[in-house]
Amino acid sequence: MPRARSKKKTVKKKMASVWKKEKPPGSAMPITGHLVELRSRLIKSLIVLGIFCGIALQEIDLILKVLKRLLPADLYFNSPSEVLWVSFKVAFFAGFIVSFPFVLFQVWKFISPGLEPKERKLFFPFILGGSFFFVAGVLFCYFFVLPFALSYLVQFGVERGIKPQIILTSYIDFILKLMMAFGLIFMIPIALILLAKAGIISSRVLVKNRRYAILINSLIAAVLTPTPDLFNMMLMLVPLLILYEIGIWGIRLLGEGPSKTIKGSGKVSPV
Repeated sequence: MPRARSKKKTVKKKMASVWKKEKPPGSAMPITGHLVELRSRLIKSLIVLGIFCGIALQEIDLILKVLKRLLPADLYFNSPSEVLWVSFKVAFFAGFIVSFPFVLFQVWKFISPGLEPKERKLFFPFILGGSFFFVAGVLFCYFFVLPFALSYLVQFGVERGIKPQIILTSYIDFILKLMMAFGLIFMIPIALILLAKAGIISSRVLVKNRRYAILINSLIAAVLTPTPDLFNMMLMLVPLLILYEIGIWGIRLLGEGPSKTIKGSGKVSPV
């Protein structure tokens, strides 16, 4: 009996080793494995986000003073719980900005198993570049865009004999949305570089279509700029154009991926 059991064990080990050898190295993970991995990354991101939100909530008075400094008028609130809910909203935004590099790290760890070793070398440029450009966009909006925009909008009403009575919720929503929009828009170079690495676009295509990029960026600046004057629109348009050029030079510096080919034709896709 002991010999029979030992024979069965050796047979099972041989079968397992054969199965491992025959299994292709790039075999896909089952959908349940992806879901488990995604859940793990989300939980880790939420834990870190919650920690930084709690820290920001402890310093909420200082953060609100910094945000209030931009407005050349007094703030009011309509309901007893309004200041409390706004404090939670601002703390969440501040915690998200601080934890953004860690969130990007978790995103990269989730998608990296499906990438080739050459593509995994983009790890540090992706994390550092994405974090840098996002924070740079938020700071650019705070120091350059919002002071001019808020001053113009408040003065526009005062000159027409209307007294400003700005509600806290509407003011915080206004500035947080703008800061988030600028943070995401400033990540254009990272998006262009990743698309180039995936073989979807190239620096040659971006240079060739630069005039269309100028038109599209002008429309984006016109829509997102909170004031109708040309000066504030240029405050957003010029960074967009500079970011587009940074993306082109970043592609040339880091290289491009293989061009996508049209199935069945062997032709390289123009994009």
